[in-house]
Amino acid sequence: MAATRRAAIYKLAAAAQESDLNVMNGILDQDEDGRWTIGDQDLSAWLAEQEGKELMLVWGLVEDDRPMEIRTCRTCGRDFRDLECPYCRANRIRLRGHA
Repeated sequence: MAATRRAAIYKLAAAAQESDLNVMNGILDQDEDGRWTIGDQDLSAWLAEQEGKELMLVWGLVEDDRPMEIRTCRTCGRDFRDLECPYCRANRIRLRGHA
């Protein structure tokens, strides 16, 4: 099965959660009062709390299942379809005990 963008989005979200970053998952909705929510989380309130701070938002549509493009690893030269080279990742884990 070919790697898809959906899988990459989930991996990116998992990595963000492991780094104690905010991850919201769910359907984007706006209620009659104009407040935005993602799933059961109040996006409008969260954004109001972050006012004046520098943020980086990464959005991905979960239903996006286009295949990932083939990339070439700059370290080992192998081709792969993922967020990072699986061969180099396996070697980092083997040598360091973690990714």
